[in-house]
Amino acid sequence: MQYFTQHKWLQFIALLAVFFALVMAIDPTTGGNLWRLQENLFWLLPDAVNDSLKYLINDFWVVDIYDAELDLTEESTMMKEFTRTLSGVVLFCINLIRELLLGGVKTVVAFTSWDFVSENEWARIPALPWTAFAAGAFLIGHYLGGRNLSILAGTSIIYIAVFGQWTPAMQTLSFVLVAVPLSVFLGLVLGICAYKSKTFESILAPLLNVAQSMPHFSYLIPVVVFFGIGDHAGAISTVIFATPPMIRLTILGLKKVSPEVLEAGMMSGCSPRQLMFKVLIPTARHDILIGVNQVIMQCLAMAVIASFIGARGLGYDLLVSLNTLNIGEALELGVSIVLIAVVLDKLSLAWANKQADYFADLPFHLHHKYSLAFLGILVFTSVIAYVASVLFPDKSNYLYVIAESQGFTTKDFWDLIVDWIITNSYQSVQSFNFFMITSILMPMKEAYLAMPVAATLFLVAGIGFIIGGLRSAIIVTAFIAFIALTPWWDRALITAYMVTFAVIISVIIGCTVGVLCSRNQRATKVMLLICDTFQTFPSFVYLIPVIMLFGVSDLSVLIAVIVYATIPATRYTVEGLRNVPQSLQEAGSMSGVNRMQRLFHIELPLAFPHILLGINQTVIFSLFMVIIGAFIGTDDLGQLIMQSLSQANGMGQGIVLGLCVAFIGLAADHLIHTWAQQRKKALGIA
Repeated sequence: MQYFTQHKWLQFIALLAVFFALVMAIDPTTGGNLWRLQENLFWLLPDAVNDSLKYLINDFWVVDIYDAELDLTEESTMMKEFTRTLSGVVLFCINLIRELLLGGVKTVVAFTSWDFVSENEWARIPALPWTAFAAGAFLIGHYLGGRNLSILAGTSIIYIAVFGQWTPAMQTLSFVLVAVPLSVFLGLVLGICAYKSKTFESILAPLLNVAQSMPHFSYLIPVVVFFGIGDHAGAISTVIFATPPMIRLTILGLKKVSPEVLEAGMMSGCSPRQLMFKVLIPTARHDILIGVNQVIMQCLAMAVIASFIGARGLGYDLLVSLNTLNIGEALELGVSIVLIAVVLDKLSLAWANKQADYFADLPFHLHHKYSLAFLGILVFTSVIAYVASVLFPDKSNYLYVIAESQGFTTKDFWDLIVDWIITNSYQSVQSFNFFMITSILMPMKEAYLAMPVAATLFLVAGIGFIIGGLRSAIIVTAFIAFIALTPWWDRALITAYMVTFAVIISVIIGCTVGVLCSRNQRATKVMLLICDTFQTFPSFVYLIPVIMLFGVSDLSVLIAVIVYATIPATRYTVEGLRNVPQSLQEAGSMSGVNRMQRLFHIELPLAFPHILLGINQTVIFSLFMVIIGAFIGTDDLGQLIMQSLSQANGMGQGIVLGLCVAFIGLAADHLIHTWAQQRKKALGIA
């Protein structure tokens, strides 16, 4: 018995034996609640959520509102007035930035009237010439990161303009330029509050865990109900999605400030406010700016998702192109989104890493040379563009905006490539599809659907107990029991089967590639650069090449998931092996072990906790991507969440479905994180 309790692998084998015995013993036709939990009060939860939110919108806190235009007083609720005001403010900001970039009259109309604009042709905001924008990108890239970043930023802007994607790109950028400052402000305020109050932090922590595990689509459903559809709704859902990482990194940065710095500030006589804004936040600047970087990436990831509720820009155009299987156009749009993501990622990281020279004593023109240079270029390009529009009033002015119909395009070339691939590889791709679906995916799916609720809960509780004891068993069982109580247990099992398949393949590929690359310094650098670049790609972009090659099927979704989820597995394996202390490797070599023995007996065991964190990220990435894959046709929880978006009373269902997905992720996260901590303690590196 003592041998059994001391060896977890033996406990796991016994657990699997009991699990399979339960699977065999419980008959689907006579199993009752042991097979699937029958209809119960919990099934009314979506309706209860729906009714509560409707009451909050339509009946709670009724007030009289005077309408000056119609000269009448009508009843409304505070929630409606709040959401209406917030929507108006956000939409005004988006339109203002959009018109500064593309020109327009809506902002002028907001302060005057359409009649005034019609009578005065000069009353409009002129567009910023794309040439000035490109020059600004060159300058800011050089200021933050030097020549290479300058070339990357400037040529990316030129590509977007020349390929006729300027208008949708600026629409996306205006959306991001509103969502990012709002997310950063909210994240900073909530992070500071959590840092100053342990109670607030303990309340906030589980909410952040759930928020960061919820699929993207789940954020859209309540936003549509409260704020309607359009650019403002997309921006608000993006802010909700992008704020959690800012909160976490603000808390982390403030906690990392050394006590000596804090004491020095207090000894200097700082008030609490001065201590926060003059000492703590400047010292935590690097982590806070990394948070800004994460917010930018999350906002761009939501750019496509937000187009489901009417946000205009590259994401909307990409969605239309994918819906119509216009792959060449989708590829060009995808490249534009990736370029914006890469440029903003590199610029924000360079900003985070740039050291401020507080002691520089330069004259005004040298201190502000980049600003002055941009101002000069802006004036010059604006004058040239204006003169061109006066001299050639009937011609398109390429110096301001290159319209989509006038831009250079390669979509016909890519469509030909796609047609050639389909024509020449149709049989082999179809054979591969048929083999994968009939021999691997369908049997795996049927095996998951054959799992009784009782056996599954027993398995989950057993794994939790073996890994983390009674507390872990209760936590993970509660997460999965929540899903079992809903009507969507079978859909959850389908989601679990797809995630399991993708995680197994991703971990095998990622760990193998990571181990091979870690053997060579140059290969390590190249692989980390590739991982960095691929991590900046918005998740929707991964669907384009797989649709192009494999069409619309479950296999396409799984291939996109595997490509997306292999990145963290590879990255964490490389970094885990790189971080093994050199002294331990040399000690192993001096003991006479060869390279393979050193890898398997020293390096991999020491890197294992780090690799586990990579597997954890792989699970979360897979879960998110499987849900997004519902866009091209799956029958898992993601498909139901998408259907909720178009249902009149789908709000409650969408939120509960989102929680189901989040709880799958949280259960996996808890188990893997606990296991990693135990391995760290066992190795003495915790």
